[in-house]
Amino acid sequence: MIKTYKILSLLLSYPNKELQDFLLEVEQELRDESLLQEDRIIEITKFCKRFHQLDLTDWQGEYVQLFDYSRSVSLHIFEHIKGDSRDRGQAMVNLMEFYKEKGMHLTAKELPDYIPAFLEFLSTLSINKSADLLGETINIMDKINEALSENNNLYSSLFKAIISLSAKQPDKTITREMIKNEKPLDLDAEYEEEPVTFGGEVPSCSSLGTPACNSMNRII
Repeated sequence: MIKTYKILSLLLSYPNKELQDFLLEVEQELRDESLLQEDRIIEITKFCKRFHQLDLTDWQGEYVQLFDYSRSVSLHIFEHIKGDSRDRGQAMVNLMEFYKEKGMHLTAKELPDYIPAFLEFLSTLSINKSADLLGETINIMDKINEALSENNNLYSSLFKAIISLSAKQPDKTITREMIKNEKPLDLDAEYEEEPVTFGGEVPSCSSLGTPACNSMNRII
């Protein structure tokens, strides 16, 4: 297992007591594996210290407010390239099957495009293969990082680390185009939608026409 990917997966997951207790161990674990540069480790250590000192319920509240109410920092990969969650069914199926082929099985409640799940999957591969697959999503990761960095949010340190692990760096032209074309999240409409089901028609990228969408489709 590549510990660095696993740790980033945990840090991006919904906070609980076990995770908060683990925060003080993160720096040493990252240094032991030596995949991240010093500046990335320092930033993540700052993140860990801040949330270790924060009351857990306050951290959970910040997490929900940040990731559940803004499409720009959604932790679901297909949200950034498919938009309407009802169009993501077959893409989810294909990605789930890809995981299964590689020996990873998610629970019924876990969506495969959830970034912590994706990072956990990458942690089970070789360093080179993980970096290559991460590169297929790199402009999505960069888009999220741009939104977090704009508000000086500490979670940006995690996405900067993720980007640094990729086999290729973001194309800023693509990132800017994704940000420009992003539709605001309609929370009322989101809650009116039926739950995502693993089936349905294959979602089309033709209407989007973005390299980010095409890149992700190489994975699925």
